[in-house]
Amino acid sequence: MKKIVVLCMLSAALGGVLVEAWRSAVVHAQAQEPRISSRPRGGPAISARAARLPLPHDAADLSPEERINVAVYENVNRSVVNIKTETVHNDGFFFLETEVPGEGAGSGSVLDAQGHILTNYHVVESARAIEVTLFDGNNYPARVIGKDESNDIAVLKIDAPAESLVPVELGDSTNLRVGQRVFAIGNPFGFERTLSIGIISSLNRTLPARNHRLIKSVIQIDAAINPGNSGGPLLDSHGRLIGMNTAIASPTGQSAGVGFAIPVANIARVVPHLLQRGHVIRPDSGITHVYPTEKGLLIAAMAPGGPAEKAGLRGFSVVKRQRRQGPFAYQTTQIDRSSADLIVAVDGEKISSAGEFLSLIEARDPGARVMLTIIRQGRTIEVPLVLTTDEP
Repeated sequence: MKKIVVLCMLSAALGGVLVEAWRSAVVHAQAQEPRISSRPRGGPAISARAARLPLPHDAADLSPEERINVAVYENVNRSVVNIKTETVHNDGFFFLETEVPGEGAGSGSVLDAQGHILTNYHVVESARAIEVTLFDGNNYPARVIGKDESNDIAVLKIDAPAESLVPVELGDSTNLRVGQRVFAIGNPFGFERTLSIGIISSLNRTLPARNHRLIKSVIQIDAAINPGNSGGPLLDSHGRLIGMNTAIASPTGQSAGVGFAIPVANIARVVPHLLQRGHVIRPDSGITHVYPTEKGLLIAAMAPGGPAEKAGLRGFSVVKRQRRQGPFAYQTTQIDRSSADLIVAVDGEKISSAGEFLSLIEARDPGARVMLTIIRQGRTIEVPLVLTTDEP
């Protein structure tokens, strides 16, 4: 049976419930605030509060495992929000085209007392109106203040009283272990603040983003994730956010025990940029077009004066020839690929697609030096390249 990727966001149109599909089933959930501080130059930091989870007072009849389950939920569920969206898509042809309203639902996490909400980009991607419901049942209109399609991360803003906002605590995803217990809280099928429990099944998975980039270092889990969980938090046994539930692999579009979460390390790196600028400043290699081959990426074009050109890399060349036919002279133009460099690795890591190349480049900071392994006219050589910024 063919496996599909489904974004775990409830979508309703014309009274029906639709699940958006990709090449595999992907579900999204909610996020929490880290015990780390991540700050872009000159930008705000995401801070975290560190505290041991208080156990429930009436826990005498619970097993040690159940006490942890209850403590995680009771201490974190108020940080989880329900997100509803209104969308419009066109239906029909040409002048008969009409706008058809639709609805969507996902999850999110409270980031701070200022009303910033963390969720997935795909939850709010096409929304013309967004509503956030807090744990106390109060609803607030929300606006998108920052988004990063490449990492499927978005930050919303609501105007709610500080006493109604319970920020989530961010943990650390850099030292996770396969077999570690994890907790997911979200709004599957619209059932608010639902808890599911599982383990980390694998680490360092790769998922496709909406813009055909690759999301790396993804956490694979077996906790139940379903439509509506998108943007919700993946938690450790201390109730700290270690990831944002994002996708499932499933033949049906519903949970089959193979879920995926964006690690909090990615979130902590991206969110400060979204809070400060509304978008992420990414490094730029100066390579604008590549041609995929079985061995690597052939450089097709480079930005004039950019890092790639300054490093001496070579792309396709344009060959112009003058021809005559009788009394007439004319010019022909051909593209010569024979002298173009073939990129086979970045800092020793082999690549086979443009998405892999971009992911490796964008994991660096502007100003960083990377080493490209290229094949030039049959010879393998190393070319150092200093990245700049994609900002004009």
